[in-house]
Amino acid sequence: MRHRCRVPKLGRPADQRDALIRTLTTELLRHGRISTTLARAKVIRSEADRMITLAKDGSLAARRQASGFLYDPELVQSVFAAAQERYGSRRGGYTRILRTVARRGDNSPMAIIELV
Repeated sequence: MRHRCRVPKLGRPADQRDALIRTLTTELLRHGRISTTLARAKVIRSEADRMITLAKDGSLAARRQASGFLYDPELVQSVFAAAQERYGSRRGGYTRILRTVARRGDNSPMAIIELV
């Protein structure tokens, strides 16, 4: 039974879902702002916040955890270099989700997720 199991499926098998979440999180941290569906934005919000929290910690173990999740090693270096000065006083909530117009083809709710 699936009682209280609240994993968003995103219409994909588990391995594809994990790869999608990693890719979207990597692109969000690289570009600072991406446009995606609302369901995907809500899923990657927690992962992006977790990566920035690891970057604020700055330890070697945190750097290795982030390197294991993000696809780009240079991006890990840049996020860890900029996180402390950019988010040092903030205690969470590093991303913002803005709803936009629905997608034209299938009327799916779209959103822009950006780093604060």
